[in-house]
Amino acid sequence: MFKVLRDWIQRYFSDEEAVVLAVLLILAFTAVLTLGGMLAPVLAGMVLAYLMQGQVSFLERLRVPAVAAVGLVFAVFMGVVLVFMIVVLPLLWHQLITLFNELPGMLAKWQSLLLLLPERYPHLVSDEQVLQAIEVARGEIGKFVQWALTFSLSSLPLLVNIMIYLVLVPILVFFFLKDRAMIGQWVRGYLPRERALITRVAEEMNRQIANYIRGKVMEMVICGVVTYIGFVTMGLNYAALLALLVGISVVVPYVGAVVVTVPVMLIALFQWGWSDQFIYLMAVYGIIQVLDGNVLVPLLFSEAVNLHPVAIICAVLLFGGLWGFWGVFFAIPLATLFKAVLDAWPRKEPEVAPLL
Repeated sequence: MFKVLRDWIQRYFSDEEAVVLAVLLILAFTAVLTLGGMLAPVLAGMVLAYLMQGQVSFLERLRVPAVAAVGLVFAVFMGVVLVFMIVVLPLLWHQLITLFNELPGMLAKWQSLLLLLPERYPHLVSDEQVLQAIEVARGEIGKFVQWALTFSLSSLPLLVNIMIYLVLVPILVFFFLKDRAMIGQWVRGYLPRERALITRVAEEMNRQIANYIRGKVMEMVICGVVTYIGFVTMGLNYAALLALLVGISVVVPYVGAVVVTVPVMLIALFQWGWSDQFIYLMAVYGIIQVLDGNVLVPLLFSEAVNLHPVAIICAVLLFGGLWGFWGVFFAIPLATLFKAVLDAWPRKEPEVAPLL
């Protein structure tokens, strides 16, 4: 047993750079896992700065001074934040309050529709199954209402956290953009001089994460806007709220689209019942999902993430359980980073004895 373990260590950890890279990855993982909550504004600022770095580099290639490029991109960013807070956020809040007020009426209508199923399809659905489904739905809605009440009572710390984010994140974004070269030089000063393996993994990570973050944010915006236009055109209630859910759902591959379909279908069913309008809306929603998966994603992600669907789902579950929303958002690039480390990891192949 000890011989097998010694051979395995010699094969994968005989290179000094590999040992240094392993230590750095363990330290980084431990720091994020233990201090992620406290450093959440810093992480959010890094993500936003990373997202806007492409625009800054583009302006610099057009011979715009670095300070002016950072200032222009940052001004556009603050303008988008202000538009979201002044225009979009009140609309979402109004629709959310209206939805809470209409939940009892929705439950009663859904109950009446479910009670009609045994009459129309007596061979498929029984009265006991419908009553059991109604009881389960009531229990889940009761839990949701209780959670909403608890959330509203404890909203003061949340508001304080939001104010902290609104103040600290823009400041961090500005300095990350302005002093990125100085910060990078400071980090490289603590790395070993011989770092060919670390550089190769860092370049792969930078390429994958940059492609993923920018593409995923554009996908969220495009899907949300197109869904909002489609829902408003068809006259669906809570169009902005549902479009926001659809935009956020693209963060979680495979699962997000399935989960967000439930509220879209239920609200449309409450508004129109089993009518042609309901069928048309679900057809439009299905077309949006198909175009997103088969047209938009290949266009936005110039470099496909070569991961098996099982690996993607496992990464979403693992990192989402560890770091919440940010873990879900970065699940795919983190899994890709892990794959890049494994591919670049130096191996000392065992010597094969010559055949006699």
